Amino acid sequence: MNDISPRLLSLAAKAEAKAKARFDDIDRTAQVNTEKVLTSFARHKVSEACFAGTTGYGYDDVGRDRLEEIFADVFGCERALVRSGFVNGTHAIACAMFACLRSGQTLLSLTGNVYDTLQTVTGQRGAARGTLADYGIGFRMAELCGGAPDMGAIERMAAAPDVAAVFIQRSRGYGQRRTLSCAEIGEMCALVRQVNPDAAIIVDNCYGEFCETLEPTQVGADLICGSLIKNPGGGLAPAGGYVAGCAELVERAAARLTVPGIGGECGASLGINRLLYQGFFMAPHTVAQALKTAVFAAALLEELGFDVSPSSEEARCDIIQTINFGAPEPLLAFCRGIQRGAPVDSYVTPEPWDMPGYDCPVVMAAGAFIQGSSIELSCDAPMRPPYTAFMQGGLTYESGKLGVLRGCAEIEALGGAKAEM
Repeated sequence: MNDISPRLLSLAAKAEAKAKARFDDIDRTAQVNTEKVLTSFARHKVSEACFAGTTGYGYDDVGRDRLEEIFADVFGCERALVRSGFVNGTHAIACAMFACLRSGQTLLSLTGNVYDTLQTVTGQRGAARGTLADYGIGFRMAELCGGAPDMGAIERMAAAPDVAAVFIQRSRGYGQRRTLSCAEIGEMCALVRQVNPDAAIIVDNCYGEFCETLEPTQVGADLICGSLIKNPGGGLAPAGGYVAGCAELVERAAARLTVPGIGGECGASLGINRLLYQGFFMAPHTVAQALKTAVFAAALLEELGFDVSPSSEEARCDIIQTINFGAPEPLLAFCRGIQRGAPVDSYVTPEPWDMPGYDCPVVMAAGAFIQGSSIELSCDAPMRPPYTAFMQGGLTYESGKLGVLRGCAEIEALGGAKAEM
């Protein structure tokens, strides 16, 4: 670490000592979740035969089907659809939404507006076709109150007779609110059940898998959805996503992914089963590495005087760490350092660009083995005030720590740290 100043190394040592208690909590969670996964692998008799891939239609893919049983088992639900055919998490979530809604019905978001890329799915913006609105499906949202779900508004709005499904975004997206715990999601589910027992409850579970010892399907959600190149892929899954929960609704989502009448029966695994199994097995440990990286980043950037969320002492419900830089220059400097600390493309310089699905330029720092994998150390930000960086991932704590240090070193070189360096 010859490129890191002695003063920054000293602050890093102080930050790491400060993070020790939270590290211990993260390790305990990883132990519980690893036992759940390992027990499920044994229960479902995983063998070398499960790793063989299929081609063509993919009928009778034993490995694919057994992996879906394991996902359902670990996530405490009836069924799971785990497929490389999901191009991203947004695709999986959209399939879940269409599975639960029909023309004339309404989707109610309980956590304010949906994430940027889902706003085209709901028909709020963009020129995309095939949106919920195109199918006569309405969309409403319960605004947040002080950055938290407004339980009074949820109780009132969820009771509307046209509301057939409600949506909960577990993580913060590009917002300033905190991430929801499974306990809080459970309270929201219970409230919806009281006023609208037939409404389907969909949870965007991206970034949250294995951060706690429970998942939203174990506290009342009907469906959870996510990406395999985030937490549950363990850094090994090359592509894909999942929908898990109520068997009937998962089958409807499968019909949306493929076609009615075929649903989940087709879908060749093309030789990636081994990576999906191994990634899911590694996921509790890999998520723990990402959480430790985030806690270290929070502690170090607190020492440098920046506003971070969660703080280094808060419990974690997802792998995202936000840092408010207040100006574009330190934000871009931090992203340059994260890129410089990556194992892939460390020599390139991240620049803001107009990404599809976003309403402003976005800068993304990521040197990943899997393109777009956010369980690997990455940092992205919409280029708008308050110039907040959203950092996530870290396949190993050691490499994540180095990446964060290089990000802070770039700020130091810029002269942009708020605290005396």
